[in-house]
Amino acid sequence: MATYETFASVYDAIMDDSLYDKWTAFSLRHFPKGKSKLLELACGTGIQSIRFKEMGLDVTGLDLSGEMLDVARKRSQEAGLVIPFLEGNMLDLSHLGQFDMVTCYSDSLCYMEDEVEVGQVFQEVYQHLTAGGRFLFDVHSTYQMDEVFPGYSYHENADDFAFVWDTYADEPPHSIVHELTFFLQEEDGRFSRVDEIHEERTYDLLTYDVLLEQAGFKQVAVYADFEDKEPTETSARWFFVAEK
Repeated sequence: MATYETFASVYDAIMDDSLYDKWTAFSLRHFPKGKSKLLELACGTGIQSIRFKEMGLDVTGLDLSGEMLDVARKRSQEAGLVIPFLEGNMLDLSHLGQFDMVTCYSDSLCYMEDEVEVGQVFQEVYQHLTAGGRFLFDVHSTYQMDEVFPGYSYHENADDFAFVWDTYADEPPHSIVHELTFFLQEEDGRFSRVDEIHEERTYDLLTYDVLLEQAGFKQVAVYADFEDKEPTETSARWFFVAEK
């Protein structure tokens, strides 16, 4: 599983800000009405948590990366907002209470090692949702993993860092490897190189449906690409709304 240690320092610089607008809009359409207690899994540097907080929601953020959370805490303080940002693994939410909504965006579930871990996350979320609570998450589609990502390359050059991102198909079905190379400027002006490997994997729609059902979810709706439409063969990102 990726640690995001170096990624944290440049993550916001390379992230498409418009995606946060889309995640926010999708969430507000599908959150249960009149509810406010929200857990954001894989909250990263806190941008989405802050957007939810500014809309009056009672937000808690959880992430595996302490480096990401350091950025999130600083950002929330600068915004004058009080948001608990907790370091932890979404595979074990036993230290948390109950929530009306849980989100897990930016294909963070695709970083789980296998479908057993995905199912474990679903079970943990179910146990920490109130009755009628909803779990909203997105994952890469099999089309995105099999047809779009392999051979993908992205380069970013800024004054104080350079970034190379190359993606290749991996051995398990519907899986890929991101090879990330960072050139970060030190205080003395020199650049240091850091390499990271990020592995992602997705599954067919039926697998997600079965795992959600096994966790206890009774009502599950599936959408595609931030819109309230059914997935097609070429949808890039699947969105799930699962109700307890």
